[in-house]
Amino acid sequence: MSATLPLEVQCTHRAPLGKESQRRMGIALAIAAAVMVAEAVGGWLAHSLALLADAGHMLADVAALGLSVLVASLARRPATAERTFGLLRLEILAALVNGAALIAISIGIAIEAYRRFHAPQAVEGGLLLAVAAVSLAGNAAGVAILHGGHQHSLNQRGAYLHIAGDLLGSLGALVAGGIILTTGWVQADPIISIVISVLILGGAWRLVRESADVLLDAAPSHIALADVHDCMVSVPGVASVHDLHVWTVTSGVIAMSGHLVVQNPADNQRVLEAVQLRLASMGIGHVTVQMERDPTCE
Repeated sequence: MSATLPLEVQCTHRAPLGKESQRRMGIALAIAAAVMVAEAVGGWLAHSLALLADAGHMLADVAALGLSVLVASLARRPATAERTFGLLRLEILAALVNGAALIAISIGIAIEAYRRFHAPQAVEGGLLLAVAAVSLAGNAAGVAILHGGHQHSLNQRGAYLHIAGDLLGSLGALVAGGIILTTGWVQADPIISIVISVLILGGAWRLVRESADVLLDAAPSHIALADVHDCMVSVPGVASVHDLHVWTVTSGVIAMSGHLVVQNPADNQRVLEAVQLRLASMGIGHVTVQMERDPTCE
């Protein structure tokens, strides 16, 4: 059986969001499931692509939110001797899966909208309008619930983008229903669906790109490696810095490792404490440095 690491080791790896993030996503999951059923039934009865497309989008959202809730729970498990950072990176994997799913859904909506644009179908504008209004209210509630904390967690941001995409879909369906009801122009339905798919695609691509950067141990976009180097080398007693790496373990957990040349070993503890304090002000909480009298590698 895996041994659990001591609490003092675990605490430096703990993600900033835990039970609160999980609770928010659980509530959003329940709302999304209810809205999905309403849109699927309404879209089928009204023959509306905008509603059916958004219902299909929400089917993926319900699965994605379920994955996000599960991952939020698993990521809170303590670190072990085999997994010294615990399961924190499951959050990043979930975000990557959610982003890829959003891209696939948006492309599918655009393809179906193009087909319907050239072969329009009769749409029940009144029913479309009513169901879209209910869906809009539900999705607005989901967005409000997930808004807090979505900038600090890629997992929650993936869930947030799914619901925000649904909100756009509901708004688009509402507009399409109004146009069809007042003018009878049924092509408004596929046109608005294409616009929605493009908007969803932009957020999905950013989510995939950021998740991939974390998995590839890229330096965080808001921290320049040169700034980290200059911050450390400016500490009195540090002759030079080399073999420097900065990466994101998971959302809100940034790590750094490097070699510091300190020619007077008596300064090691003072230098270490000063470096940790300065890097903490940059948002780097997990600092690992090797002290050397002379460089041991290029």
